[in-house]
Amino acid sequence: MFGRQKQEIKLDVEFCRDQFPTNCWDWVFFENAGGSFVPKSVITRMTEYMTECQVQPGAPFPSSTLAQQRMDEGHQRMAELIGAATDEVIIGPSTSANIDVLSRSLRPLWAEGDEIIVTNLNHEANSGPWRRLAETGIKIIEWPINPETAELDLNLLDRLLTDKTRIVAVPHVSNITGSINNVEEITKKAHAAGAMVCVDGVALAPHRFVDVKAWDVDFYTFSLYKTFGPHIGLMYGKKEHLLAAKSQHHYFIPEDATSYKMNPAGPQHEIIASLVGIADYFEAVASKHLPEPPNDFTARVRAVYELFTTHEEALAKIFVDWANGRDDVRIIGSTSSAAADRAPTFSIVIEGKSSEAICLAVAEDKIGIRHGDFYAKRLVEAVGVENPNDGVIRCSMAHYNTIEEVERLVAALDKAIAA
Repeated sequence: MFGRQKQEIKLDVEFCRDQFPTNCWDWVFFENAGGSFVPKSVITRMTEYMTECQVQPGAPFPSSTLAQQRMDEGHQRMAELIGAATDEVIIGPSTSANIDVLSRSLRPLWAEGDEIIVTNLNHEANSGPWRRLAETGIKIIEWPINPETAELDLNLLDRLLTDKTRIVAVPHVSNITGSINNVEEITKKAHAAGAMVCVDGVALAPHRFVDVKAWDVDFYTFSLYKTFGPHIGLMYGKKEHLLAAKSQHHYFIPEDATSYKMNPAGPQHEIIASLVGIADYFEAVASKHLPEPPNDFTARVRAVYELFTTHEEALAKIFVDWANGRDDVRIIGSTSSAAADRAPTFSIVIEGKSSEAICLAVAEDKIGIRHGDFYAKRLVEAVGVENPNDGVIRCSMAHYNTIEEVERLVAALDKAIAA
């Protein structure tokens, strides 16, 4: 049904922007990969929780009962956001923390000499925790990128997988290059070798529907603060794997408490309650755009993401055409703007120019971008960035950015380069 609508309906960007605080638009904001703006619905949900039921949840008095209900709803809505069951979803402090806990919970299941495949395409969140297991006798196998293309070779993965491989840790989208990896194919290869996959979806989740069931991934993680929510992370795990993993919580937390035992920090009460506001935002966009919205929330989310993707592809084309038209600008990774190939996250280096200086220059035009390695230091070094400390210039877009804003960005970059 939505496939037919997609040809007729364009994202109403101004409607989307109206759902956010007005001061979001004082500057042109292209640091979305570092953290997205938060709609008013999320702010309202958190404010209501802290105003009406900021007590320890789960006790038999009204405010405590309400607190538990609102937290449960937040957890349930985030499971529905990705088409998973609630007991397959952990809401924890961050993606970095969630994967660190996961690595320690799985280690007791493995023997000395077992292998983990990691890639230098990863954000360090999905690299460091696995690499640290080398201190416990696990062998780390490197899956390096091609330094010219910043892409992974799937044929090389075939040669790296063995009967000792326990997990493959890979990003769905690089937070530097924006290129989309074929997670479904990677997962099939890993499973054929008897291994699991842990996918970092942080750079994909703001731009595409997270279809954990279709991809058949074992673990999938992303940051809700980059997906229009508060600073917290979501981790999906197949139920059987979460049951087998060893609890990292207090000794009396049962091993079948899959959503709880993997969050030793304990649930973040008002933050989890506020996650309903992310669902509210998707519902508002769906209601505005879809004449015949699907009956279930997960399908409505999928339809909204299709709208986001089409609009973001138009934004990406402007930036890619500009960068490809300059001999002194290098895009790290793919030079395609096609939505099938990438998310609208771009990292560039400019010949003869400091990345920091360029970011400072465009800030004079009230445009927010950033430079550095963005916790993907291994990748920045692997692609031969001349000064890794200065890093790359990252320009990352979201669905609420406009065509006019991207045009302002490239004009400001032109001016900064010429200065």
